[in-house]
Amino acid sequence: MVSGMMDDMALEITALGAQGDGIVLVDDTRRYVPFALPGERVRPAEGDGLPDIVSAPSPDRVPPRCRHFGVCGGCAAQHMSDAAYAAWKRGNVVAAFAQRGLEPEIAPLVRVRPGSRRRAVLTAKVGRSGTVLGFHRHRSHDLIGIVECPVLMPAIVQKLPALRALCSVLPQGEARVTVLATRAGLDVAIEGVRVPSGATIARLVSQALETGIARLTLAGATLIERTTPTLPIGGVETAVPPGTFVQAVEDAERELVRRVVDATRGARRVADLFCGLGAFAFPLAERARVLAIDGNAPAVAALKAAAQRQQGLKPIESKVRDLFREPLSGLELQGFDAAVFDPPRAGAAAQSRQLAQSKVRTVVAVSCDPGTLARDVRTLVDGDYAIESVTPIDQFLYAPHVEVVAVLRKAR
Repeated sequence: MVSGMMDDMALEITALGAQGDGIVLVDDTRRYVPFALPGERVRPAEGDGLPDIVSAPSPDRVPPRCRHFGVCGGCAAQHMSDAAYAAWKRGNVVAAFAQRGLEPEIAPLVRVRPGSRRRAVLTAKVGRSGTVLGFHRHRSHDLIGIVECPVLMPAIVQKLPALRALCSVLPQGEARVTVLATRAGLDVAIEGVRVPSGATIARLVSQALETGIARLTLAGATLIERTTPTLPIGGVETAVPPGTFVQAVEDAERELVRRVVDATRGARRVADLFCGLGAFAFPLAERARVLAIDGNAPAVAALKAAAQRQQGLKPIESKVRDLFREPLSGLELQGFDAAVFDPPRAGAAAQSRQLAQSKVRTVVAVSCDPGTLARDVRTLVDGDYAIESVTPIDQFLYAPHVEVVAVLRKAR
């Protein structure tokens, strides 16, 4: 951020930062101006809103799609043209790999449609003056109530007033509200609140029934379940445990699956590490035996139950194991033709080291953080793997985050 400057000082924006901020050099030091674009001369806004553009706006500046943009911290890049936006996201991946001394060819950004995000983590704040449901203000702890969102599926946006009314029953304070659009309806998981009284729980149940959501859980306890929420995970209908991670956008999941399946074609035995609900395990099992491992026990149980109901798949062996603390060793990886890993944002440092020492022919690395992915790919390259392809997928529309899938083959 720009600080300690006179309000009437116009700043020349020279580049875009990884978070979407405009970069300006002040006394040979980089400073960042939110929502400014290269080529513009701007005065930073009070706080973190849209800047005052002194010069002509950049030709890459476009009107934002949402009334909350510039205040709500959910989006960083609605003001960029399509071409500038795609170049910025791809450029973040290029920069992350370059920082690790890697210069693979980075494919063009694979796009997703607006209004396609099926999972959102909102914040609710209940106070004496009312209830706010939305996202935190850009780089602030202040909460912004939202009434629209071009990123979320309409099924979620339409229920925002009802969800706010539901949260108003909660005790005063902030709560994390995870909303997932499923075939059965919305699955709502509320966390981070003190356990309310029996009377409050009864009111929550009554309000939830009136809202028409499929399931409501509070601090992990199911209050109502009208219908079990299910999703087609990797093409297999799967009952989703409350609050369990799923890929945020179904179209993005399909793109990831397509690349994973193509890269492992011909493999007879595949390790699916950090498997979650089985987005990769199920399509892989159409052609290969699969070992699916994850530290999330409910997710693994759901995968196992869905696999038992699905006909026509090769065997899927599922295990609960913390791969951060106990990665699959090189010895355990013997006999596998391919391995896929899709860890949380922290990456798979320990597992990558074991893979680098293994004889697994093909490794497909998937991550929502280009930085940790590049670190893990560097480990594999140092273990005689060669990068075959790197593809960014725009699963997180208008946000700095980007999903990336990298395919590597053992060089020797």
